[in-house]
Amino acid sequence: MRSFNRAATVCILAASVLAACSKQAPPAAEPAAKIEPPATYSASAFFTTTSYSIAGGFAWSPDDKSLLISSDESGIFNAHSIAAAGGAKTPLTTSTVESTFAVSFFPGDARVLYTADQGGNELTHLYVREASGETRDLTPSKKAKAGFVGWAADDSYFNVVTNERDPKTFDLYRYATTDYKRTLVYRNDEAFQIGAVSPDGRWLALVRPLTSANSDIYLLDLQEKKGKPKLITEHQGNVSYGTYEFTRDSKQLVFATDEHGEFVQAWSYDVASGQKTPLVQENWDVAFVTYSRTGNFRVWGVNQDARTAVHILNQRTGNKVSLPDLPQGDIAQIRFSRDETKLALMLSSDTSPNDVYVVDLAHGRSERLTKALNPEIKESDLVATEVVRYKSYDGLEIPSILYRPKIASATQRVPALVFVHGGPGGQSRTGYSAMIQHLVNHGYAVLAANNRGSSGYGKTFFHADDKRHGDVDLKDIVQAKQYLASLDWVDGERIGIIGGSYGGYMVGAALAFSPETFDVGINIFGVMNWVRTLNSIPPWWESQKKALYDEMGDPATDAERHRAISPLFHAKNIKVPLLVVQGANDPRVLQVESDEIVAAVKANGVPVEYVIFPDEGHGFAKRENRIKASEAFVAFLDQYLKTKPAGEG
Repeated sequence: MRSFNRAATVCILAASVLAACSKQAPPAAEPAAKIEPPATYSASAFFTTTSYSIAGGFAWSPDDKSLLISSDESGIFNAHSIAAAGGAKTPLTTSTVESTFAVSFFPGDARVLYTADQGGNELTHLYVREASGETRDLTPSKKAKAGFVGWAADDSYFNVVTNERDPKTFDLYRYATTDYKRTLVYRNDEAFQIGAVSPDGRWLALVRPLTSANSDIYLLDLQEKKGKPKLITEHQGNVSYGTYEFTRDSKQLVFATDEHGEFVQAWSYDVASGQKTPLVQENWDVAFVTYSRTGNFRVWGVNQDARTAVHILNQRTGNKVSLPDLPQGDIAQIRFSRDETKLALMLSSDTSPNDVYVVDLAHGRSERLTKALNPEIKESDLVATEVVRYKSYDGLEIPSILYRPKIASATQRVPALVFVHGGPGGQSRTGYSAMIQHLVNHGYAVLAANNRGSSGYGKTFFHADDKRHGDVDLKDIVQAKQYLASLDWVDGERIGIIGGSYGGYMVGAALAFSPETFDVGINIFGVMNWVRTLNSIPPWWESQKKALYDEMGDPATDAERHRAISPLFHAKNIKVPLLVVQGANDPRVLQVESDEIVAAVKANGVPVEYVIFPDEGHGFAKRENRIKASEAFVAFLDQYLKTKPAGEG
């Protein structure tokens, strides 16, 4: 599936039922009776839970008997095939060093495509595993980044993008299915974003971000030798456009736009006539639109108040498809079998991570193929989320996800954390999080705040922090602390802040610019010096750099403001304990960002702990590192937050 995220062009970071919302009033007080605590589990127990994902190309084998998945059950991601009946798994890659992710079966044989980078540096290469088990790097340029784009309708080739010619832009190649001979299809001299390729190989959709609120789609006829990309979204004012994919007959491009209201809608563009027609219009963002191989089924997902609502339409009959015999939860990664009588999907809930299911559409039954949650953990010991809203300093409602420990009550108040997502422009969502469940299981309430600037709540909300970072969004986070303190089951004297990437920046900003608010901070690879970070973004972000600078400010003209909002230059204000966690190979937030803030805060005589992973980048892919990080979080909080004497700043 190709998804559209209105935050994608400005994101530094880069987790089916409408949840009930409570507005301002806190949850009702618990009775005075003592609550029996749940069992307490280690970080190792939570992260021994297995992460699964289903491949996005041909996920089903040619005979429809097995699925191609990624799994980290060994402690590191590898590609596996899993029997569609019974769930027996066979490893296809056995890496012990680099995380390896399944991409696609080949159309008619046992070969497999997969990707891997080097220690988290994001320079992904595309590999093929031959039927014999031998492997081959199809994009071997050492400093290049490559990605799979899709198969041709006739299965004779597959599309690949790579920036090997110019690190700042991605060219499009076709690789022959038989011998991998490649042909340059589009030389991307204008640094467009590659949007979608039509199944017949004729049409290429290109996206040009203009600002963080404005973008365009161009269409190129690849059959014209000297053809030029044609603008198909001429408009006035700020309108964001993006691509989902082409219809299977290659006659229409399905695209995303917020032109007609607050939320992203799905429209179709007829490539012959140029006519635009609404396809999916909701009161929330349409997250993705995709089609089965034949085009008989259309699938779309809606980001419905931090949960995904999935819909499937049988385009031959016009009827919605129901998914029988499935437990409640969020559905993702829907993949139709080759004969389209079955589909595979991922299903998760707040207390259960993603598992692989197969649904037999013809017989109306489903089968669960995996059990991701560590059997050592009793699911009833975990907590469900609640979608809440609190008012910020100016009355704006801030949607958030609240995790309440089972032991929390008015007579047994618990310490708490404000969790800030990455971005700018990300979104905290409901669903399973091993890291957060581990914190909650150890007695910490968590409020995952979607401060203004978060995606998923309309374009006005999304752009409300443009060039006001470290100001209005920080005030939302400060108010999140006040909301937590208003809950009679939270200890208002023991509230910390935690976040990663842009969320890590918000940790630093909160401690530096509102030093009396939080009692501790956990910064996970957060930006501490915007002057440096905005001048050192990876070269492969060139196509979205203009939009990023529009969102954050151009370092050539806004360096003074960037310095003013950078925690590093105000680190003398940080007076509470700080934990910093960093991947040494991070290409987005360089290790020096963390090195410098650690040194600066130590100079204040403040307790500082620092954890560096030499084999990780922007996010931690290896289980042992995720365990170590989560152990560090809880140990730090137990020492500096849970046992902090009341009233101590």
